[in-house]
Amino acid sequence: MLDNEILLQVYLSEYEKLKEEQVARIGFRDNLLYVTLVLFGGILSFSLANKTTISSILVIPCVCIVLGWTYLANDEKITSIGQYIITELAARIEYLTKKNSSDSKVFQWEEFNRTRRGRERRKLAQLVVNESAFVLSGFVSIFIYFILESQISLFFLMVSVVEFLLLLVLGVEFIVFADLFDANSNS
Repeated sequence: MLDNEILLQVYLSEYEKLKEEQVARIGFRDNLLYVTLVLFGGILSFSLANKTTISSILVIPCVCIVLGWTYLANDEKITSIGQYIITELAARIEYLTKKNSSDSKVFQWEEFNRTRRGRERRKLAQLVVNESAFVLSGFVSIFIYFILESQISLFFLMVSVVEFLLLLVLGVEFIVFADLFDANSNS
């Protein structure tokens, strides 16, 4: 019995640490949106200040790609932590405590939160925000560059094409990861 109590304490400690990491990652992930918007505004202002700095607008897609991938990586870890808690850790704790209680289901909030009504709508809204902040803003920057730059060098043309393709990949990854209709997602 003592071994089960020790094991239970280990599992509960693991849960606490995972939740701390999840909360920290959520804060970091959410701040990436604000950082992207601030950088977008700052770079756009600098780029449009005069004709000689217009090519610097092509920094925006790079920023969007790097911060967008970072956002996705954190979002994946947040979801993985939630999934691990529900599928692995909860099962271990339930196994240890099933003899002591008729209602041994643990961490019900984790499951409830991802199966609540309106989840698909919330996930779709978040997808639109993510696509707008990280993908659309990069496309708009490339578009503005081609509109305002009268003589486009081969170098900047190649940079723009690579950025465009990477933004497309990022946009697809946001859609794939959104799991709009999968109740097993926890982000």
